[in-house]
Order: sequence, then C-alpha cells, then structure tokens
Amino acid sequence: MTAASLDRIDLHILAVLQGEGRLSNADLAERVNLSPSACLRRVQRLERDGVIAGYGARLDPAALGIGLQAFVRLQLARHDREAIESFVASLQDWDEVVTCHALTGDMDYLLHVAVADLEHFSRFLLDRLLSSSGVADVNTSFVLRAVKQAQGLPLKPSRE
Repeated sequence: MTAASLDRIDLHILAVLQGEGRLSNADLAERVNLSPSACLRRVQRLERDGVIAGYGARLDPAALGIGLQAFVRLQLARHDREAIESFVASLQDWDEVVTCHALTGDMDYLLHVAVADLEHFSRFLLDRLLSSSGVADVNTSFVLRAVKQAQGLPLKPSRE
C-alpha cells in the first residue's frame, strides 16, 4: 500500500490510533464515523499492508529507573561491509540503545541511549561501545529535558 492509496478515513483511523492505541474497535468506529465492521476491515487491511507496524505503550523512563538519556553520534573506523555488519550485529545486544539511525554527514550513526545514571553510561561507553565495535569517534550529548515527545508520524491527506 502506498501513501497515495490512503484515503482521508484511513488517515483519520491512523491519527486516532497513534494517540490512543488501546481504543476499542467500537470506540474507534464511532470516532471516525464508520460502522464497527467497516472500521475493523480497514484496520485489518492497514495491519496486513504494513501501514500499522505494531502496537505499544509509551513508558515513563523515571518510573523504570532510567535517569539519564543521551544521543551518541559515532563514526566507524572502517566502512566496508564486514565492519558495518559487525557493528550492527553488536548493537542488537545493547539494551541501552533505544534507537539507532544511520546518518549522512561527518558521523555514521546516531544512537539514543537510555541508562540508569552516569556510571551506567560510562560502563556502556567504555565496555561495550568503544571496546569491541570498531568505533573510531564518539560525540555524546546528554538530554536535559524532553521538550516534545514523539506522538506519532505526521499524517496528511493524500492528493485525490
């Protein structure tokens, strides 16, 4: 399914689900002005076509003992296939890494790291990130506070 094939009702369903993923089908149908059966068929199609990739809960980091978050920009020492695959494989085992994005520009990756405290971050940086993953350069920025949290992707009606 392409973005162009999403109509305004699909986009409305997606917008509501991004904000309230636990909404019952009956409540969702009412919010988007569809019958429950028509709404369910649309949601199932959006799931089947991969537009809805999954469901999850937003968690409070402090309630989980996560007192420090950082964004780590890093550059690999080598850029051949083997070095990249090795780094990506190592990364999969690091629970501290919330997300990782490959970048253009002077750094290769941006990691969002969430840990208990500065000591935990130091152990992660020295024992994992720098010790065995082929990293040449690291630049870290610590999060002071979240100004805007992700509430979902921007949705615009397709051109019809």
